[in-house]
Amino acid sequence: QVQLVESGGGLVQAGGSLRLSCVASGRTFSNYIMGWFRQAPGKERESVAAVTRSGGNIIYADSVKGRFTISRDNAKNTAYLQMSSLKPEDTAVYYCAASLTAVAKLTAEAYNYWGQGTQVTVSS
Repeated sequence: QVQLVESGGGLVQAGGSLRLSCVASGRTFSNYIMGWFRQAPGKERESVAAVTRSGGNIIYADSVKGRFTISRDNAKNTAYLQMSSLKPEDTAVYYCAASLTAVAKLTAEAYNYWGQGTQVTVSS
């Protein structure tokens, strides 16, 4: 029902910033809540942030709270993850995901559609 493509990953020094984008195509973007997840080598996929359809409700994982900001622009069918004060432990493949669930969730199982991921590498 929806296809997701992430972009904006790359190499950045610790303390730097990076902005990820997720462009959606298919059914109406505003029907979906959006989430960001990440997976580091040898580790399980973990939640990062989620935003409701209107952008009015946002939740973050404790590990990124105060450093990352999730947002969405429904007119552009795009979700964003602004990352600042990056740490080496933030290094991972970052995925965006979409769900028809009405309430923003950090549980990966709640999401039906996933992008291919974009690599973020933070050097020390």
